[in-house]
Amino acid sequence: MPELSPRRRQLVLAICCMSLLIVSLDNTVLNVALPAMQKELHATVAGMQWTIDAYTLVLASLLMLAGSTADRIGRRKVFKAGLVLFTLGSLLCSLAPNLESLVAFRMVQAVGGSMLNPVAMSIITNTFTDPRERARAIGVWGGVVGISMAAGPLVGGLLVDSVGWRSIFWVNLPVGIVAFLLTWRYVPESRAPRPRRPDPVGQLLVIGLLGSLTYAIIEAPSAGWTSARILVFAVLAAGSLVGLLLYESRRAEPLIDLRFFHSAPFSGATAIAVCSFAALSGFLFLNTLYLQNVRGLSALHAGLYMLPMAALTFVCAPLSGRLVGSRGPRLPLLVAGVAMTACGVLFAALDAETDDTLLFTGFVLFGLGFGMVNAPITNTAVSGMPRAQAGVAAAVASTSRQIGGTLGVAVIGAVLAAGVAGTGSPRGAAYATAFTDASRPAWWIIGGCGLCVLLVGALTSGRWARETARRTAERLEPKSSPAGDRTSADSRS
Repeated sequence: MPELSPRRRQLVLAICCMSLLIVSLDNTVLNVALPAMQKELHATVAGMQWTIDAYTLVLASLLMLAGSTADRIGRRKVFKAGLVLFTLGSLLCSLAPNLESLVAFRMVQAVGGSMLNPVAMSIITNTFTDPRERARAIGVWGGVVGISMAAGPLVGGLLVDSVGWRSIFWVNLPVGIVAFLLTWRYVPESRAPRPRRPDPVGQLLVIGLLGSLTYAIIEAPSAGWTSARILVFAVLAAGSLVGLLLYESRRAEPLIDLRFFHSAPFSGATAIAVCSFAALSGFLFLNTLYLQNVRGLSALHAGLYMLPMAALTFVCAPLSGRLVGSRGPRLPLLVAGVAMTACGVLFAALDAETDDTLLFTGFVLFGLGFGMVNAPITNTAVSGMPRAQAGVAAAVASTSRQIGGTLGVAVIGAVLAAGVAGTGSPRGAAYATAFTDASRPAWWIIGGCGLCVLLVGALTSGRWARETARRTAERLEPKSSPAGDRTSADSRS
C-alpha cells in the first residue's frame, strides 16, 4: 500500500469506521426490536435467538475466509463486495414475510458483514504503521462501537415505536451506499505479498463446529438435553473440533494458523474476546426482554434505560485506546474485568433489576467494562504479527468476538428459556418473578465471563507474555521479509 498523507489516512479510518458502525448498529438496534418482532412473527425465545445467532454464526464462520481472501485478491475489492451484500441483505430483512425468511436474510447480511470488519481492520493496520498512531486509530475504531451502542437503542426504539420493526434495517441502506462510494474513490487497494492458499476443508470444519454447537445449545431446552437430535449435533461439534485441530496442524498454509496461539497475548486476546462478547450479547438479550416484556416499557423507553451503559462505552473506548498506546493493554483489561464481574454479581446476588438505583449502577459498570475491553483485544491480536498476515490475524480476533456473541445468546437464552419453562406459563406478576428467578443463573454466567477477562488479562499482559509474542512473531516472519514488515515492534503491545 502506498504511503498516504495524514488527512488521507484519517479519511480511510473514517470509511472503515462506517462499516463497523452499520454492523454494530444493526445488532444493537435489533435487540431493542426483539419483543416487537416476537409478537408480529409469533416467535418463541428460541426463534428470537436465531434472528441474532443466524447472523453471528455465519459471520463467525466466514470471517477468517474473508480475511485471507482479502489478503490474496485485494482488500478494497472484498470490502466493496461486503458493503454491497450487507446493504442488500438489510433491504431483504426489511421485507421478510415470516421468521424463517428473516433468519435466511440475516444470513445474507452476515456474508456481507464477514467481508467488512476484519478487512477494514486489515486496511487500518496497513494504513497506520506506527504503533502509537495505530493504537489511537484502534481506539477510535472502538469508540464507534460505543456510538452504535449509544445510538442503537435510541434509534431502534424510536423507529420501532413510530414506524415498526422493519424500519430498523433501513438505517443501513444510506450508510452502506455512501461507504461504498467513498471506498471506491479514496481507499487504495492492497494485498499481502505472500497470501495464504484457500483451505476449503478447514472452512467446512469451522462451519460444522460452530453451526452444530449453536444449534444444540439453542434447541436443547425444547428438544431435551439428552434427546437423540441434540446428542447428534453435540457429537458433530466435538468431531469437527478434533478434525479441525488435527487437519490444520498438518497444513503448510492453514485457515487457522495454530502457531498464532503460541503467543500468550494473542491467545489471551482470543479468550477475552469470546468472554467479553458473550457477556455483552447475554446482557443485551436479557435486558431487552426484561425491560419490555416484564416492566412493560416501550422500545424507546427501554433504549433510554440502557443509555448509561452505552454512554460509558462511548466515553471509555477511545480512552482505552489511548491507554493501550501509552501504557499497554494491562490496565484497561484489569479495569474491564473488575467492572464486568461486579455487574454480573450485582444482578445475580442482589436482584438489581428490581431496583432502579442498582439497575443503573449495573448498566454503568457494564458500560465501563465493555468500553475498556475492545481496544486491547484488537491491538493485541494484530501487534507483533507480520503485516502480510494482518487480515488473518484480525479475522481471528473478529471471529472470537462473533463466537462469543453467538454463544452468549445461545447459552443465556437457553438458561432463560429452561428456567421460565420450568414454572409453567406464568402471567403478570408471576411472570415477572419467574423471569427474574430464571435470569439469575444467566447473570452468574455473565459475571463469570467478566472474571475470566480479569484473570486472563492479568496473566497474558506481563513480561513473560510479551516474550512469547516476540518469539512467535520471529517464527511467523518469512526469512526474506524486511524487519519492518511487522505490524508492531512496540514491546508494550
